[in-house]
Amino acid sequence: MDFSVEQLRADLNGLAPEEHGFVYLDMDRTPSGHGRLAGWVLSAKDLCDVRGMPTTLGNVDRTYFPECSDAFLEDLEKQGALFIGKSSTPELGLRVDTEPVGLPHPHNPLYPGCTPGGSSGGAAVQVARGLLRAAHASDGGGSIRVPAAACGVVGFKPAGKELGVQGFITRTVADNAFLHGHRMITPRARIGLLVEPLFCDASVDAHHLRAAREAAERLRAAGFHVVPISPYPQARATFAHFRNTFTSRLGGLSPAAGYAAWIAQQGQRVSSAELAAARAHVRQLPGLLAQEWGVDAILTPMLTTDPPRIGHFLSLSHAENFAAQTRWSPWGSLFNMARLPAISVPWAVPNHPPVGVHLGSITLSDAALLGLAHILHP
Repeated sequence: MDFSVEQLRADLNGLAPEEHGFVYLDMDRTPSGHGRLAGWVLSAKDLCDVRGMPTTLGNVDRTYFPECSDAFLEDLEKQGALFIGKSSTPELGLRVDTEPVGLPHPHNPLYPGCTPGGSSGGAAVQVARGLLRAAHASDGGGSIRVPAAACGVVGFKPAGKELGVQGFITRTVADNAFLHGHRMITPRARIGLLVEPLFCDASVDAHHLRAAREAAERLRAAGFHVVPISPYPQARATFAHFRNTFTSRLGGLSPAAGYAAWIAQQGQRVSSAELAAARAHVRQLPGLLAQEWGVDAILTPMLTTDPPRIGHFLSLSHAENFAAQTRWSPWGSLFNMARLPAISVPWAVPNHPPVGVHLGSITLSDAALLGLAHILHP
């Protein structure tokens, strides 16, 4: 496929913002660097700064014009990548839908009228529609992997030192590995199959369960030892620590109203002792998971159901909104808390759009997890 700027111009002709997922476009930009990413045309998630482009943080009233690019994006630019626009995201990236304030709400290409997921929803739409080969994204609780699963593409969250990390949504696992500079490794690994929701009670649709189980069979056929596992006993404690960590990041802000204000209020109630307990839990979490499960990676569905209609989450009370988001993706945030890599890849199911299957590392490196995912989505 042709992913040049010229082809993008042609592909965008006649598409509304709800269809293409951009909140800003500048296709007259030229690359500012040279290197291995020359020829890669990307969008930047609208939570991060690109010099010369407005940043809205998912709310038109928050718009500002940065003087320099975010360090992660600047490094990509130095390697030759060309950023031609900003992709849509919900306000402050706080939700698993993509409905920014005062800006268009992108539709899911696979499910018209439904959410593409979030918070990197605009990025997933652009890749799923074939407008871009890859799009920049970020993940603080599933925000790369949820929209990738909802839109039938690949989303990889690398390991990191913080709850949130930056990465990419792509059409292939190999492209994600290349953008991160990894040479994929096929590991020798023991895999745990977990189909029971981890952080809440939720029902999982049959075709999402089927996809995870078929993916497990493919790994078995490739020579991996795959065993069934159950939620570890401390899972609900992990999620309580996640909630405290996630909301406390906004505790110092004073959003005027809406879901962001509710999150900030929750964060203001988190005590220093609770944050210290969360940090202590994070430090021991990878070892705890390895001891409890005795596996090198786990395989789960990414989502429990197909994407709901646009407006579904925001129609709920704020507390129920938070709970409903957790029920939709009750596995993903574990790997943000544990600072471990995780990836969602599309899996074909009969008479239905592809659904996401999720691989999360317990002991594997980024390169090894990508190699494992490549077996599922070569």
